[in-house]
Amino acid sequence: MSETNCPLCGSQSFYVKDAEDEYEIYEFDLKGGEIVFTPEAGTSELPEVGGDTETFCNRCAWHGNLKSLRR
Repeated sequence: MSETNCPLCGSQSFYVKDAEDEYEIYEFDLKGGEIVFTPEAGTSELPEVGGDTETFCNRCAWHGNLKSLRR
């Protein structure tokens, strides 16, 4: 699968917010179209990230559904 980038800045680093705590975030990179969480995210309680998950760019102000990044 091809690389997936932010449509505004080209970054491959994103995050999602915890559904129960809007101040808790989980950072990940999109490598080869696959979600790769950062080591700081841990492994115990990673959120389910699907096409309709609101996703935020880690470098700029872009945000939208994950599926809008995948073409």
